[in-house]
Amino acid sequence: MPAPRTLSELPYAAHLRPLDGELHVEDDLDCVHVDGGSYDAFDGGAVRFTESALTSTVFTGGRMRRARFNDVWMHTVRFVATDLVDTHWMDTEVVAGSLAGLEMFGSQLHRVTFHQCKLDSVNLRSTTLRDVTFVDCLLRDVDFAGAELTRVSFPGSALEDARFPQARMKDVDLRDADRLGISAGVESLKGATISTGQLLDFAPLFAQTLGIVVRDR
Repeated sequence: MPAPRTLSELPYAAHLRPLDGELHVEDDLDCVHVDGGSYDAFDGGAVRFTESALTSTVFTGGRMRRARFNDVWMHTVRFVATDLVDTHWMDTEVVAGSLAGLEMFGSQLHRVTFHQCKLDSVNLRSTTLRDVTFVDCLLRDVDFAGAELTRVSFPGSALEDARFPQARMKDVDLRDADRLGISAGVESLKGATISTGQLLDFAPLFAQTLGIVVRDR
């Protein structure tokens, strides 16, 4: 996988300007660099970021429902217990970020890459993920129930207690995951590719799900 880009490598880097003041509800931010700052209980409404960068910014609590991130680069950004339901992410890169206790159900992620991020207790139920890559990430207690995953991969990432009940998969590649801990929804792995070793690890869970009794004489 290619290394994550730096701020100076962004095609719109020369056009970025510092955020003037604070973020506001339903801001339409184009070529803006949000650097630092902590937003507690921020009500972002339908705030929109286009060709923008966020660095070392912390969002704690608050609501950003229907927010849009279009061609956005994030570095060391933290979202903690933030409502990100029905958000849209396109052509976005998240580097060394932390997402904890988030509600993101019903969101759309298209051509999004997470590099060296930590996702802890993130609700991705009924989300649509297309061309999404998790590189060297930790995904703990992430819920993909009812999600639609197309061309999603997890190179070098560790999944712990991931759940996929009623998820729909197409061209999902799990082979390069560093650790593949799935606690529910193995029956929804149709459309995914796993390695032989992973298949052997999953054999007891597959048998249990299918109601197969394995007993040696």
